[in-house]
Amino acid sequence: MPKSQNKLKHHKIMLAVNDVSIAYGKSTVVKDVSLQLEKGEIGCFLGPSGCGKTTLLRAIAGFEPLKQGEIRLNENSVSSTGTHLAPEKRNIGMVFQDFALFPHLTIADNIAFGIRSLKQAEQKLRTQQLLEMVSLGDYGKRYPHELSGGQQQRIALIRALAPKPDLLLMDEPFSSMDVELRQELATEIRDILKQENITAILVTHDQNEAFLVADTIGVMQHGKLTQWAEGYELYHQPANAFIADFIGQGVFIEGEVLCEHSIKTPLEIVHEKVPKGCQPGCKVNVFIRPDDIILDENADLKATVVGREFRGANFIYTLELADGNKLLTLEHSHHYYNIGDEVGLRLDLEHVIVFKERPNKCSD
Repeated sequence: MPKSQNKLKHHKIMLAVNDVSIAYGKSTVVKDVSLQLEKGEIGCFLGPSGCGKTTLLRAIAGFEPLKQGEIRLNENSVSSTGTHLAPEKRNIGMVFQDFALFPHLTIADNIAFGIRSLKQAEQKLRTQQLLEMVSLGDYGKRYPHELSGGQQQRIALIRALAPKPDLLLMDEPFSSMDVELRQELATEIRDILKQENITAILVTHDQNEAFLVADTIGVMQHGKLTQWAEGYELYHQPANAFIADFIGQGVFIEGEVLCEHSIKTPLEIVHEKVPKGCQPGCKVNVFIRPDDIILDENADLKATVVGREFRGANFIYTLELADGNKLLTLEHSHHYYNIGDEVGLRLDLEHVIVFKERPNKCSD
């Protein structure tokens, strides 16, 4: 179920990025980006290295000037071609990949660092409330080196939340952790942000993290925000071939438009998927995900198993058709096939996506 059916509707725009471009010298690295986040909404910039997501985050934080456009935070202009509010004056919290905790301060003192303007009693109360929130209530007197990586990241998060920022920015906060811990922390951080009603942006190259944390995800490609939507929409209605290829595994096979409603593929006829503007004879690219392929020993269409990737509960099998086309299929791990086995397959083409072009990759 898309998150929009569960999240509360807010009316206050906390962050507005309007037609923003950012350049390093003569090279424009972020181009014409516009987006909005409402109070309490969690956004994400998703994409491979080199696509501009961290540069855009740094501009929102105040570390990069704008070539054009405007950034408004809590209805106030903080960046434009003629305005630049210093980072420390933006009431923005930041969480980094390397935690950035002060090693010589206790955990309690780390958390209280950004709220030193409060009275001592208020500092202690806020600090203890936040420690309890992440189930580390008894850890206030310890030092960062005495905590695990996951515990340190939780402390880095609540330290950033202590001053109650208007916006929290998180730059690849889980990238140094193992997969299981990343998923656990991603879910926990989303719950904390929702509990605190904090507007936030996550930068990541990991689509699973984006799906777990964010309400709205922006996929970036060559400095452009190519789609700004919920994860469900990105997966099922990608705006271009790059997004389809980046969000979830899959393969492209070539097809040919037969008429305004049908496409011929090496597998079977695909109906009602013809891209706008394609005429009969037009070559198109059909994107097929593993869950579109169903192994069926009674099926007439045959393929050879040429690859196998164990995923615990599942296998991802790579299948090769007689014409050389390769497909992926997702199967429960109790369905075990050897490399070289012939299998039958049938298709569930209801959710395949068709594009005129193949994906244009970002540079790593």
